[in-house]
Amino acid sequence: MDGGYGLNGGWGMRVKSTTQSLKEYGRGIIGGLLFSLPMLYTMEVWWTSFEVSPWQLVLYVVVTFVLLLGYNTYAGLRASACWEEVVVDSVEEMGIGLVLSFLFLWLLGQVDLDEMSLERIVYMTVIEAMPVAIGVSVGTAQLGSAGEDEEEEDTEKAPTASEFFKQDGGQSSTKEQIFLATCAGMLFGAHIAPTDEVMVIATDVTPLQLLLMFLVSLLITGGILFYVGFRGAYETPANELPSALEVIWGLSITYASAFCVSAGALWFFGRFEGNGFQICVEATVVLAMASALGAAAGRFLLDQEYK
Repeated sequence: MDGGYGLNGGWGMRVKSTTQSLKEYGRGIIGGLLFSLPMLYTMEVWWTSFEVSPWQLVLYVVVTFVLLLGYNTYAGLRASACWEEVVVDSVEEMGIGLVLSFLFLWLLGQVDLDEMSLERIVYMTVIEAMPVAIGVSVGTAQLGSAGEDEEEEDTEKAPTASEFFKQDGGQSSTKEQIFLATCAGMLFGAHIAPTDEVMVIATDVTPLQLLLMFLVSLLITGGILFYVGFRGAYETPANELPSALEVIWGLSITYASAFCVSAGALWFFGRFEGNGFQICVEATVVLAMASALGAAAGRFLLDQEYK
């Protein structure tokens, strides 16, 4: 899936050997299953295919493709990837997600080619395929060996997709932080959002418990970002605490990404239908506790730059 330098000194797609390509596709397949297989076993996700509208499905695909573009730009397999490679990788990952989803749904007996309409098969496959595609992207980037993808030194350096979004000093830009937090939050939250348990909890929870969930989410997020020492997290000189602005900014970006992912997933899977605004907000806070963990920790775990 990965591109690279042209053989004639120009900048283009890198030609890889068959063995390299097969290994890369293998990593993508394993990653897609590793991060998304639980959704293929989830009955509520299958049911969503009977309820989702065509425009929701199109929006779902577009949002996923944008996330793939963002992830491949900021944390893909190689920091030197150009725009063409990012787009091609994203398309291929989405294609692999579709194929994997169809095959596993058929294997699990949820796709019946004789009894189900083509429209229903397409809807079910696409709904399952989008999280799988993100897993494919993560697996391709993160499951390779340490030295496998090192590039040869070259006096001419091509412009890369990620260079345009780095702040001074090589720090992650706000866009990068949001994309990685959103991808990671989706990998966590999307597995829980389709289930009935989120709405059951939201219905029974007390205001005090809801407030404590919110505070625990912030505590976990802050600990990951500023205290426990995750690789790639905020760093300050010895014996110094991060500034209040750094803490507020980091918490705001990460929790807001988790909250939006949670709300979007609950809406897409029909959890908001027939419920009032208060219940919808409560359900989002409930799910955001899990999504925030993914958004904070996954933001660094998924970033190839720190590997």
